[in-house]
Amino acid sequence: MLSLLATKPSLHWLGKQLFNREDPAAFFDPLLERINPMWVRQYVPARVQAVVDETADTKTFILKPAARWGGFVAGQHVTIDVDIDGVRRTRTFSLSGAPAQWKNEGTVSLTIKRLTGGLATNWLHDNLASGDVIGMGEAFGDFRLPEADEPVLYVAGGSGVTPILSQLEAMAQRGYQAPVTLLYFVRTQADIIGAEKLHALRLNWPALTLRIIATNEGESPEYLKDTHFDDVPGVNARRCYLCGPKGLMDLAGELLAKRGIEEDRIHSTFFSVPTATLDGDSLGGEIHFSRSDIKVTSEGDAVLLETAEAAQLSPQHGCRMGLCHQCSCRKTSGTVVNRLTGRASGPGEETIQLCISVPRGPVSVDL
Repeated sequence: MLSLLATKPSLHWLGKQLFNREDPAAFFDPLLERINPMWVRQYVPARVQAVVDETADTKTFILKPAARWGGFVAGQHVTIDVDIDGVRRTRTFSLSGAPAQWKNEGTVSLTIKRLTGGLATNWLHDNLASGDVIGMGEAFGDFRLPEADEPVLYVAGGSGVTPILSQLEAMAQRGYQAPVTLLYFVRTQADIIGAEKLHALRLNWPALTLRIIATNEGESPEYLKDTHFDDVPGVNARRCYLCGPKGLMDLAGELLAKRGIEEDRIHSTFFSVPTATLDGDSLGGEIHFSRSDIKVTSEGDAVLLETAEAAQLSPQHGCRMGLCHQCSCRKTSGTVVNRLTGRASGPGEETIQLCISVPRGPVSVDL
């Protein structure tokens, strides 16, 4: 029956109209979750296989997703869903293991740092244990390795090393021959994430040069400066990957640009997406969720995804940052403003992302 619901077009359409779900089989999830949580359909369930302490505030969670999960390429992210005090929370994390781990063992690794005041990261550290099941989205992201071997420079700070761990391991496994340098900034040696993996890669993969800079262990703090790049052979010919706190990435990007490295050879991935300054006076208006025949008024202080959820709708979404495009849907009329870029859409029909779109005047959305 579930297979029929998931594949028969007429029933798929009926389920979408009745339950506001792309996958009508997910209507049975509350029952299935009680029988076996790995059978649910609305999201990909993943069972925790093990939890490994990396540092005092960082853990690696080894997960076994349901077999229908689509896999990933090194450097990508996933969203995970957990219920905290009766509310489902969605967060985005980088995969820290190589794709071969999924292909060979059916597991993936998420390395997660506890954030001061962070609702989800603190809950994960304090509560998530072997045997538990959480929801997981499909992998997404464009922080990817070059197709052909070429010299690479990584600049990482703190937990920003997690997608880089995935890429380094994948490169070593494929026998990447071009030189690879990692400049990794941590507060102290005790804060190195993936220390065992990094040192094993340095010993067994000749192409890798690893330099760990403990910023707070000297007489005075040591932060990134241009002279760090003087020690990277042929730095101007390198493809560069940056991941870490925004201040570190901004500085690294500026220093590399001054050396003449073109923008399309500098790749970044963010902990959170920077937003543009919007003109609040021009935002807001009536929103018509046409398929549900619900009309609400927006003051322009929330994106369409948040407004839909406040109206008791359950649109599909993932990262909530404009990266994964899982919340994309059809705007049939009206203008929205992209809160990341500040750019306004056209007034007609087009596909928009609910999580980054703020209405500017009346808007109709096919939801």
